[in-house]
Amino acid sequence: MKKLLFIAGMFSVITAEAQIVRKYSNEFLNIGAGARGLAMGGAVITSQRDVYAPMWNPAGLIGVERDWQGAAMHAEYFESIAKYDYIAYAKPIDRKGGVFAISLVRLGVDNILNTTQLIDPEGNIDYDKITSFSQSDYAALFSYAFHPGGDPKLDVGVNAKLIYRNVGKFASGYGFGFDIGAIYHADNQWNYGAVLKDATTTVNFWTINQKELSSVVNGEEFNPAPKDKLEITMPKLNLGLSRSFEINRDLVLQPEAGLNVDFAKTAAVISTDFASITPYAGAELSFQDMIFVRLGINRFQTITDIENLNRNVSFQPSGGIGIKYQGLTLDYAITNSGIGGSNFYSNFFSLKLDIGDFRN
Repeated sequence: MKKLLFIAGMFSVITAEAQIVRKYSNEFLNIGAGARGLAMGGAVITSQRDVYAPMWNPAGLIGVERDWQGAAMHAEYFESIAKYDYIAYAKPIDRKGGVFAISLVRLGVDNILNTTQLIDPEGNIDYDKITSFSQSDYAALFSYAFHPGGDPKLDVGVNAKLIYRNVGKFASGYGFGFDIGAIYHADNQWNYGAVLKDATTTVNFWTINQKELSSVVNGEEFNPAPKDKLEITMPKLNLGLSRSFEINRDLVLQPEAGLNVDFAKTAAVISTDFASITPYAGAELSFQDMIFVRLGINRFQTITDIENLNRNVSFQPSGGIGIKYQGLTLDYAITNSGIGGSNFYSNFFSLKLDIGDFRN
């Protein structure tokens, strides 16, 4: 044991000068998946109980009770410049109620112009040397959810994340990390949820291709390779509270609200050197468990107007609909991708297949 601690200590000393903690590292994994959750502003920490749960709270996987579920989602940002895709599979694997899932995520921007070789060492411009490349982020999540001690009131889930990030021929990075989440179902019908993302911090190891990245013009080097090769993603804590209200025999309303906590100083409404806190809320109205209408609001931030230096509070609204027929669910969400009244809107479409509903 002492040898292991010594080796770990030596490793941290060796890498201390070559690592950097970033506020927004691996942010593509914080987008979420499934148009239901996105339409509700991410307010699904306690109520996303299906194959999409690993991206919100892996404890929700416990809602997959029979056979298996499959899911797929596609979205495009900023007039199709960036594309986001998600596919997943979930299945109960033991008699005690344990559920396993695997999820694959990609966020990419393609056909980016590479102008690093546009100017030769003598300063001459050659447009034929302009090429293109893609910047892509990939992740695979291996998830497991269960009832600790067989207690049906408590759901616990874990994600093991493998990450690959690629910037054309210039750089590539590999990373790994863990999420842990829980949901408690109280006797008063309230549900309390929490998920700690990147619980042990997520580490990304980068390899930089100096030859492809940099260029020398008239003896001066441009685009020098970054010195930091080890990137650390700090933990994030998401908290949620929800309850279902049966309005009548056909209508059920499920609101949820909570807090997102970043352990860093950001532009959040409540921000300190230790942590920044952002509230969020959402609601789903279902008709006969077949038609769904959803609204949400999140990403409250303080922004400064450049012209008059006034500080304002911005937020990101969202909404969507869904339809379910037997074991097939089609969901749609739309959300404002920018801040301060931006006209950039993103559309999300997701599909879920529940084999258990088809067979019953």
